Amino acid sequence: MLATTNNSPLTQQLLDREDLYSAHNYKPLPVMLTRGEGVYVWDVDGKRYYDFLSGYSAVNQGHCHPRIINALIEQAQKLTLTSRAFHSDLLGEYSELITRYFGYDKVLPMNTGVEAVETALKLARKWAYQVKGVEENKAKILVCENNFHGRTLNVISFSTDPSARKDFGPFMPGYEIILYNDIPALERALNDKNVAGFLVEPIQGEAGVMVPDDGYLSKAYELCKQANALFIADEIQTGLARTGKMLACDHENVRPDILILGKALSGGTLPVSAVLADDEIMLTIKPGEHGSTYGGNPLACKVAITALEVLTDEHMAQNAAEQGEYLRQQLRALNSPHIQLVRGKGLLNAIVIKHADKNAAWDLCVEMMKLGLLAKPTHGDKIRFAPPLLITRAQLDDCINIIGNSLRILD
Repeated sequence: MLATTNNSPLTQQLLDREDLYSAHNYKPLPVMLTRGEGVYVWDVDGKRYYDFLSGYSAVNQGHCHPRIINALIEQAQKLTLTSRAFHSDLLGEYSELITRYFGYDKVLPMNTGVEAVETALKLARKWAYQVKGVEENKAKILVCENNFHGRTLNVISFSTDPSARKDFGPFMPGYEIILYNDIPALERALNDKNVAGFLVEPIQGEAGVMVPDDGYLSKAYELCKQANALFIADEIQTGLARTGKMLACDHENVRPDILILGKALSGGTLPVSAVLADDEIMLTIKPGEHGSTYGGNPLACKVAITALEVLTDEHMAQNAAEQGEYLRQQLRALNSPHIQLVRGKGLLNAIVIKHADKNAAWDLCVEMMKLGLLAKPTHGDKIRFAPPLLITRAQLDDCINIIGNSLRILD
């Protein structure tokens, strides 16, 4: 049985307008949202939903967290942007907080996640030439199959997703793609003296929450150290308490040479990202060699300070660990023939749908939407379940009931 939608006249009118004037580079669920608070969002008709995507983990602290919103409003009334042509009083405060928070010498502030990825890659190349001694224009970055680091031309140059690459070439050289969660493959690739670094997601989110074997990250880090190559962790989606620790790398006590953060760094209010590294790496870039008009703006600094404080003060990593374990247990306890696999860590989880109909995951998401829960398929048969990190046990029980009832549509 296929899921169907019966949109209200208002919702349909707004959907039609967006379809007419906005580029068709996304395929959203047919819901038109207008308000959010905590774990909930409401549509234009007043219906409430659980948000089980959290803006791809940008809303870890919950929608419109009052402390973050108050900080945003307060700073927006004082000073929002100076550009980096001048100093602003909040950049130093933010830089001190975030570097001490994660234990690095320096931070380079950016805006979007992919900008931070690009920054990390430039840093790795610069370090390779100036510190490691790689011959000019020979530096290589190792990346993993089925990665997702963004959609700039450079980043899609090392994507293995056909939809990310088709008709967008030619692509940038300097990357070698190896298998994810494959230590021997990494070890072989690191034999190349021109390798500057290894860029990796501690958990591959867009690929369907692919969790590597225990010990993979720590062993990969050790191999990078032995080969004098940088371990670069893209924690844009996995970081900031999402997986039950402040960083997913913390599960294996790995301290990346370059740490990439974004998304929840602003609590879902505006684009804020950051690259952290020690002086040997960060100070290879000199004035004028990299930058961003909005990077490190006063508004972003004030919001990011508060967003980090909220994560700590409200023990969100601990709640993510506890509620995530419960969520996976309850999903497995549904014993649905349509759930082939449940996987995840903390509150970054996914189910793999088993069904003859290739549209089954989409239909399930539409049915869950009708019953009051929003999630979205990825790569056809996988659905991420990643609610805000303040979700309670009672709310999770309600969500499990919605998921269980929705699965009946696939019978």
